[in-house]
Amino acid sequence: MSDVWYVLLAAVLWGTTGTTQALAPVGVSPLAVGAARLAIGGGALLLWAWGRGRLADGRAWHKRPLLLGALAVAAYQPFFFAGVARTGVAVGTMVAIGSAPVIAGLWTWVRGRVRPSTRWLAATACAVAGCSLLALTGGDVTVNAGGLLLALGAGGSYALFALMSKALLADHAPETVTAVVFSLGALVLLPLLFFVDISWLARPSGLMAALWLGVIATALAYLLYTRGLAHTPVATAVTLSLAEPLTASLLGIFLLGEVVSGVMLVGMGFILGGLGILAVEGK
Repeated sequence: MSDVWYVLLAAVLWGTTGTTQALAPVGVSPLAVGAARLAIGGGALLLWAWGRGRLADGRAWHKRPLLLGALAVAAYQPFFFAGVARTGVAVGTMVAIGSAPVIAGLWTWVRGRVRPSTRWLAATACAVAGCSLLALTGGDVTVNAGGLLLALGAGGSYALFALMSKALLADHAPETVTAVVFSLGALVLLPLLFFVDISWLARPSGLMAALWLGVIATALAYLLYTRGLAHTPVATAVTLSLAEPLTASLLGIFLLGEVVSGVMLVGMGFILGGLGILAVEGK
């Protein structure tokens, strides 16, 4: 299988997270889902990296990007799952994933690292217009301001994770960075499992959802992504990552029966357009 297909398959697996939560037992707390996912996924990644001898590289870790990356991974879980619960799989995933590159661009701009290009500004305008249309969507679609803010929080967390991981990759292999950052993120959320209801894990549907989210949609997905990214241009990888919100949208519409309006479709189109503009920009 070519490297391009590894990246594409990883993005498709990421796109199943919102639907998996929706198919879990009714009433499960987003905090419980996020903590369980990260605990299982982080543990699986750590075991895989340890088994392959990827943890003992003998290089020191820079504390600031390591801790911020782990906190970002931990924060993404409750933000994403709570946002999806309030605003639906299709919209929640589109806003979370669609906002991440824009937030990352703003971060680098504010810090004076990279001056925004005309293409980046066009992408930002498209993404903001798309999110605005989604916020104005009414009718039977479960979109609300709180859900959109939570999804934006997930996008910001993901952007921070990407920026901190980029800094760590200067000294460590991608697989090692992923395993260590996710394991520390799991430790951050682990205490939550003692304060939230985890009885749903004893149900077959709850256990299957947690295992899918942790082992498949987290550990396996990130291993596939890093393997494919090693020999895939960044622009191509970003374009292929659009399979994530597309997968989530299709699952939400056809599997969960989420109602989609014309305005919502236009909003999604604007977000995809903005991401497409960012994806074709050379880096």
